[in-house]
Amino acid sequence: MTAAQADLQIDRPEVTDGAALWRIARDSKVLDLNSSYSYLLWCRDFAATSAVARDESGEAIGFVTGYVRPDRPRTLLVWQVAVDEAYRGRGLAAALLDGLVARTVAEQGLTTMETTITPGNTASERLFTSFAERHGARLERTVLFDTALFPDGPHDPEVLYRIGPLTDAR
Repeated sequence: MTAAQADLQIDRPEVTDGAALWRIARDSKVLDLNSSYSYLLWCRDFAATSAVARDESGEAIGFVTGYVRPDRPRTLLVWQVAVDEAYRGRGLAAALLDGLVARTVAEQGLTTMETTITPGNTASERLFTSFAERHGARLERTVLFDTALFPDGPHDPEVLYRIGPLTDAR
């Protein structure tokens, strides 16, 4: 943990964090923005597989949302990662991801993480590639959803990043 992260707390989101998560996602101008309702549901139904970073006053300043794949119960699918603009460049996204994976591996025995990234999203490519390197895990990339599958195009393809095996690296 860096000195910039020392005053931050990483824990499970609560329903009351939903509005802040929606705002952070909206303000990122990069993520596909879901309805505010979906962020409230996410904080209620998927808190065990998500993480929120809080500043010294307890305000949400970053998050990772994820879920366990129903057909692969040892796989965590990371849906979104976002950090409030004022806190970017401090390694907070990596700390969130590391904390979430350590918790879910320990509590749920997960062995693999997946996410999708559109080509050219350099920040996400670096985040997940460096995660795999830090944890000595294999990283496989394949196109999951080709451009032609999206009905509301144009949409870049979604490349699946599959990382594993995961270990409890606390």
